[in-house]
Amino acid sequence: MTTETHITPVKTTLDGRVVDVRDGWVCLAGVPEADQLVPLTEHPNRQAILKAVPNATHMAGRLPLTLSEAATAQGALTIARRTFDASPAGITQRIRRAVWEKTTADGVE
Repeated sequence: MTTETHITPVKTTLDGRVVDVRDGWVCLAGVPEADQLVPLTEHPNRQAILKAVPNATHMAGRLPLTLSEAATAQGALTIARRTFDASPAGITQRIRRAVWEKTTADGVE
């Protein structure tokens, strides 16, 4: 069974590295950074981020994103989550993520 990776470009950093979404992860130069976006209003370092990147509205790990970049990334993340891997490994991964999200929501880190 062959799985095809769908890559959605989001932006290019000032130093020329590509930020894209692949396999449900926002990646920097092909290395996974984050699997979800955090609105800047909920980020603990929002003041420092806004000082460095005034038009940032979301963060993907350590990557600041503008509103249009965040919309592109969120759309690609949503599409990736809709894709269902029915293999035993895929189901195990979905259960693992669901348990982790529930545990985190309950306050355990």
